[in-house]
This record gives sequence, structure tokens and C-alpha cells, in this order.
Amino acid sequence: MFARLFGKPKEDANAVTTLEKLSETLDMLEKKENVLLKKAAAEVERAKEFTRAKNKKSQQYTASAIQCLKRKKLYEQQVEQLGNFQLRIHDQMIMLEGAKATTETVDALRTGAQTMKAMHKAMNIDDVDKTMDEINEQSENLGFKNRE
Repeated sequence: MFARLFGKPKEDANAVTTLEKLSETLDMLEKKENVLLKKAAAEVERAKEFTRAKNKKSQQYTASAIQCLKRKKLYEQQVEQLGNFQLRIHDQMIMLEGAKATTETVDALRTGAQTMKAMHKAMNIDDVDKTMDEINEQSENLGFKNRE
């Protein structure tokens, strides 16, 4: 009942808002991914420093280098997970844009059908016959005037 009184809620605005939110989330994930990639690169550099260091505590440096490489691997796993999230968000955005286009197309077709229906209701066969008779009558009158 309220839909008839106040109209349908704007789903288009809702779709736009959702697309904006998905885009913001995508940007956030990309920034997070860049931070993790920098951290992974830093761990590789630390591991290289530990392997270069030649000292009495060689085993300790080797263990530290291994720990750095393990952290690097964890960062890379997180980067892969973020990549999967980004892919899902892209898929969601594509599906939402497609659904929005479909909805707009159906609405346009529905409006066209309603307009055609209203035009057919407004048109009466008797009115068409009467109008055609008037046109023919005017044509005949013009034809007689031109002959005179």
C-alpha cells in the first residue's frame, strides 16, 4: 500500500552506494597488499643480512634468517588471500552492474508497454473512422476547388 502512495524505493541509488562501497573496499585491500609486499621484501633483506653476517653465532644467524623467510612466506600467503578477496569483489561489482543494467532495461520496457497500452485505450475505432472521413471529405473539397 505504501509503495503505491510513495512510489518504489530507489534501488538505483542503493546499487550506486553498494558499488562505491565495494570500490572503497577494493582500494583498501590494494593498499594492504602493497604494505604486505613491502614487509615481505623487508624480511628478505633481513634474511640476506643474517646470512652475510659471519660471526661466532652462525647458527643463531641462520635460525634468524629462516625465521625471516617464514615471516615472508606468511606475508605472501596473506597477499594471496587479499588477491582472492579482490577477485571476489570484482566479480560482485560486475554482477551488480549487470543486474542494474537488466533492471533498467526491464523498467524501460515496462514503461514503453504501459505507454502503448494507454495509447491504445485512448484510441477508439469510431474516432479513427470519423477522422478518416473528415480527411477524405477535406481532400474532396480541395480537389473540387482546384478544378473550379
